[in-house]
Amino acid sequence: MKKLVLLLLLASISCNQSSSEKENDELEVITEQPPASEADVKQAIDNSLEKWHKAAADADFEEYFGLMTEDGVFIGTDAGENWQNKEFREFAKPYFDKGKAWSFTTLERNIYPQDNSEIAWFDELLSTQMGICRGSGVMEQVGDTWKVKHYVLSIAIPNDNVTEVTDLKKETDSLLIQSLQTKQ
Repeated sequence: MKKLVLLLLLASISCNQSSSEKENDELEVITEQPPASEADVKQAIDNSLEKWHKAAADADFEEYFGLMTEDGVFIGTDAGENWQNKEFREFAKPYFDKGKAWSFTTLERNIYPQDNSEIAWFDELLSTQMGICRGSGVMEQVGDTWKVKHYVLSIAIPNDNVTEVTDLKKETDSLLIQSLQTKQ
């Protein structure tokens, strides 16, 4: 009789453990988040970029740099502007402290997310104090937020005006080319 009770007790424990493991497996399946749709990812990236540009227009230094990754890069319109995050913060701080950094309004944006990835890239046309500019870059998802990892800003020059612009910057470009070639 004792053997029968012991056998029933062991069988009961085994069934409870198996049932408990099954419940845990089901719980894990239920709590997993489905991957975000491409449309949701694009919208989240678009929202982050709009907030980033608005933070500059509002001179909100913390918000602006909070929307860049710690290793973020900003490449400006001047050939010498290749700013790593720390240096870009130092450069930009006085502009933000004056109450207005720069104001870019989106005219057009294309976003290219990768399936199941925390990286996406984009390009955009902007209305700026310099006229139409093109921005392009890489976004990285950090936690729940998409942040600017790499940004390149270029002044858009109509093809019909390239010769004039090239002539205008010829001397400056020549000096920079010489300087860069002597560093090699």
